[in-house]
Amino acid sequence: MEEYKIKKILSKFFIYLFLISGSIIMLFPFFWMVITSVKAPDETTKFPPTLIPEKKYFIKVADSDELERVKIVKDLEDNQCEVEVFIGLNKGKRYIVNKKDIIEKRFLWDNYKKAWNSAPFGLYFINNFIMALGATLLYLLTSILAAYAFAKMNFPLKNFIFMILLATLMVPGQLLLIPNYVILAKLKWIDTFWALIIPVSASVFGIYFLRQYFESIPQDLFDAAVIDGCSTYQVLCKIVIPLSLPVLLTLFLIGFLQHWNELLWPLIVTNSPEMRTLQVGLAVFRQESGIYWELLTAAASFSIVPIIILFLIVQRYYIQGIARTGLK
Repeated sequence: MEEYKIKKILSKFFIYLFLISGSIIMLFPFFWMVITSVKAPDETTKFPPTLIPEKKYFIKVADSDELERVKIVKDLEDNQCEVEVFIGLNKGKRYIVNKKDIIEKRFLWDNYKKAWNSAPFGLYFINNFIMALGATLLYLLTSILAAYAFAKMNFPLKNFIFMILLATLMVPGQLLLIPNYVILAKLKWIDTFWALIIPVSASVFGIYFLRQYFESIPQDLFDAAVIDGCSTYQVLCKIVIPLSLPVLLTLFLIGFLQHWNELLWPLIVTNSPEMRTLQVGLAVFRQESGIYWELLTAAASFSIVPIIILFLIVQRYYIQGIARTGLK
């Protein structure tokens, strides 16, 4: 009995150790991105790198509106010290200051403000949100209707058409860029939200994903609804969609994440800065910011905040949907 308990404890220990190790490996890039975003420029390229930002000292200089970063040269009497500016407009100058006037910082949260003000990220967020939400809602609508037709309706060549749709998954998306662009150009949709939303509003994966789930719903429910006088539309809205809530939320999250992180398509179909999405804006910002990694990582950090918030919200309703799904 004791040997069994020891084996059980050891097995749980190694399972948790494996899961914790995997979590650390997956979360470390995000940790490194956030930590880099609050470092000073010289710290981002320092070797060996620092996991936690070092202490930094700043003073307010009379002829400058911003804080100047200094290093303490030596301590003086009367609670004073001599400092030298080594980053800032007055680089190389020395000052005698009171120790109480020295501002000590470890995390430079002002990097987020500088990054936000360096480009019109507010406009990028609005454009990205309109594109991602619009495309995802249409993506869900088309997937629901097509999946329901393939799962529960009978029409000629249904299986053949579905196999053709699945075959299109093997076609690289890059091959469709030129034809899609030509079509949008003829429609005069280039550099509009129509070009950002309409071409990506249908997905074979979404149709396949929902079709497999719709087929698992018992046919008895559909037969009972038809006997009670429900139309096809009522069956879809009152039976299929409520029972499929967890799957629909999962598909919504997958679609929104995919469209939120889209770079290639918006880069091709938008020309003006006013129509740039967030990922295109980040790419342009990277070219303009050069080697300022603290600003680039700060911009990348606040770009993933909506995705984290959405995941937390959807996760809550996803669990509720699972608890409420099923037959009594």
